[in-house]
Amino acid sequence: MTQAAFFDLDKTVIAKAAMLAFGPRLRSEGLLSRWLVARALWGQIVFRYLGADESRMEKMRKAGLKVAAGWERDRIAELVASAITDVIDPIVYREALDLIEFHQLAGRRVYLVSASPEEIVRPLANYLGVQGAIASRARVDDSGRYTGEIEFFAAGANKVAAIEAEAELHQLDLDSSYAYSDSITDLPLLERVGHPTAVNPDKALLKVAVERDWEIQVFEHPEPLSDRRSLRPSTPAALGLVASVAGVGAALWWRSRRLLRKTPKGRWRSPLTR
Repeated sequence: MTQAAFFDLDKTVIAKAAMLAFGPRLRSEGLLSRWLVARALWGQIVFRYLGADESRMEKMRKAGLKVAAGWERDRIAELVASAITDVIDPIVYREALDLIEFHQLAGRRVYLVSASPEEIVRPLANYLGVQGAIASRARVDDSGRYTGEIEFFAAGANKVAAIEAEAELHQLDLDSSYAYSDSITDLPLLERVGHPTAVNPDKALLKVAVERDWEIQVFEHPEPLSDRRSLRPSTPAALGLVASVAGVGAALWWRSRRLLRKTPKGRWRSPLTR
């Protein structure tokens, strides 16, 4: 059976919430007011310092659906596609890109699994070159406009149901697969795979990860994917050499990753930053 690697999006693959990142572009298109952008920024600050629980996730979901009611889905999809390089590219974590490449070189299927809308997650998955995307789907009416209702919310237990469906479809061995997330709301996802990793974890997830001796990683270096791709050679022979070298390097890098260790002062730090 094939293994897989499942990556949450916000604060795991990218440095901020995807919806917040697109806020200025949505405002410039007349879809959001300055007040709504400011409110979204405040929500991001709350998430950053207090973490996301089911109650906060539900409030954010309802607020987002209410704001988007009446928007044309095709217009949003076009806006995201045209803006993804400018908006998302600068905030992708280099550490996430390294891990994605590592898993792909190992022959694993890589997925983005996010509660963000599929109109954002699927184009980003294509941009990153990963094999699949699991995301929330909003309901649309006959004219293609959002109704303000949700069809599928890709969070909590729903993420588990979605990856289990993918496992059945593609013969994936979840017990030997990998998952990465920053949020306690993804505990069911992390528990479902054999190799869970807490990335930039909120306080609640950090506690669980330490108690269960899960791997903990800190991602903190955004690297534009466009810059990364521009450095790659284009000839087949050179690409083969790069793949071989990257495979060895990634394997050595992976072995070097260790759990964050608690210092005598009670702080958490990565051995890579020593």
